[in-house]
Amino acid sequence: MEITAAQALVQCLEKEQVEVIFGYPGGATLPVYDALYDSTIRHVLVRHEQGAVHAADGYARATGRVGVVMATSGPGATNLVTGIANAYMDSIPLVLFTGQVPTNQVGTDAFQEVDITGITMPITKHNYLVKDAAQLPRIIKNAFHIASTGRPGPVLIDLPKDVAQTVINFQYPQTVQLRGYKPTFRGHPNQIAEAARLIDRAERPVIYAGGGILGSRSSAELLALAETINAPVTNTFMGLSSFPGDHPLFLGMLGLHGKRSANLAVTNCDLLIALGARFDDRVTGKIAEFAPQAGVIHVDIDPAEIGKNIPVHVPIVGDVKQVLQELLPRLKKRTDTRWLERIQAWQKEYPLTYDADRGELKPQYVVEKLDEITRGNAMVATDVGQHQMWVAQYYRFKRAGGLISSGGLGTMGFGLPAAMGAQIGLPGEQVILVVGDGGFQMTMQELATIVEQQLPLKIIILNNFVLGMVRQLQKVYCGGRYMAVDFKFHPDFETLARSYGIKGYTMRTREEVDALLPQALAEPGAVLINCLVSAEENVNPMVLAGKSISEAIDC
Repeated sequence: MEITAAQALVQCLEKEQVEVIFGYPGGATLPVYDALYDSTIRHVLVRHEQGAVHAADGYARATGRVGVVMATSGPGATNLVTGIANAYMDSIPLVLFTGQVPTNQVGTDAFQEVDITGITMPITKHNYLVKDAAQLPRIIKNAFHIASTGRPGPVLIDLPKDVAQTVINFQYPQTVQLRGYKPTFRGHPNQIAEAARLIDRAERPVIYAGGGILGSRSSAELLALAETINAPVTNTFMGLSSFPGDHPLFLGMLGLHGKRSANLAVTNCDLLIALGARFDDRVTGKIAEFAPQAGVIHVDIDPAEIGKNIPVHVPIVGDVKQVLQELLPRLKKRTDTRWLERIQAWQKEYPLTYDADRGELKPQYVVEKLDEITRGNAMVATDVGQHQMWVAQYYRFKRAGGLISSGGLGTMGFGLPAAMGAQIGLPGEQVILVVGDGGFQMTMQELATIVEQQLPLKIIILNNFVLGMVRQLQKVYCGGRYMAVDFKFHPDFETLARSYGIKGYTMRTREEVDALLPQALAEPGAVLINCLVSAEENVNPMVLAGKSISEAIDC
């Protein structure tokens, strides 16, 4: 069948069962958009390319499918860079198509020409500049395979306009053959046997579970492991929602803003079972004092992560789900409760607390109320900052994969478009965004997309008129010399919402939250809830730079 490469691209996406594309057109992508005119694939027109990539990211996290993005050349492509880096650091599968100037103009500094493959090489799992139109179907097949297998990540395909217009004999390949790309899914049986031996001997085990649990869809296996060996579970931020937040074995998040009891459990354990986690600096604190008494079992799909930051005694390269399925039958049922009793004493001694002064609306209270209303079963997206940590601390996730947030890159502006993408991917489910006033204003233009797509997204702004996390760091590290963190002016967010045709609420007190938040969340369409909260509130506890995670302070 002879068709243009642009038409072939669309047919390739249809054969990959792509349901939605997030994009913004331009001159270099005209052939592709003309081909999309005849397709059943849903195209979501965002208001900024950054919104497209974050929305595709949220869609991928919510559904487990590959997110697909389309942008034009030059600024359209460079506007994707932050979102690509975000997906790369959090291991999110995306395939991104960018337009490019005609091949005879590449390298001439033509209008809207940029070397996007060169720019994104360090932040993509792989990328392609298509020079031969006949190779495009094979490239697309490979891109989806690379993005979604092994440790997932973004793959970019740069398509020059003349290549897109070239007529080819279209045939979509049925198989993928990539020399040198052979992810290891099954763990080595000898290493699994050694892990089982160490687990059976351990007296003070702790399971340290990261985002790899969610990526491999292995929450059920994690729960089975914890209950079989009667071991407490702590999550990285990226791992939150992989283990039920109300389970008696759940310690909460560890690390920089983790619970003291979780940090003390890790510091005093004799075996640390790391599953799909990468020992990030926000988890470990001072490395020399991180789990100093523990043997370490580390399971990860990416061999480069094992031993990178922390010495490992039993390395297991493989998919966490498959490794746990092979490990579980080898384990003995554990009934000893002495270690759990010691942890329970720490939990009673060091609970999460805040000053519940009724004179000001505290952000923690809003999150606690959200948890109470939704019973931990909503899909909750966040932006980045203090509100993100309060959600991590006070929302008890019961739904596997119920948190969508930027972890590794910490991208302000991620929350709104990511929540939008998640709602598109899960149209019948409740998606709630908790966002700060700073991050919200970075991508608030996507309110138009939310209305256009008729999404019932609920948006809770914890509005303190400051860049809260930066202000907190300036208090701790700069002696309270606050610089460039106070917003002198905000739009009235309730009025802004109404200008888009979105119902808006403003809440200033606990009583208003009690009365209005359930009502707002029950509204049938999109709703924006502007919560005016205390600017003085900080995220506690906090581990200072260079300190052990057992030395957290309140600030």
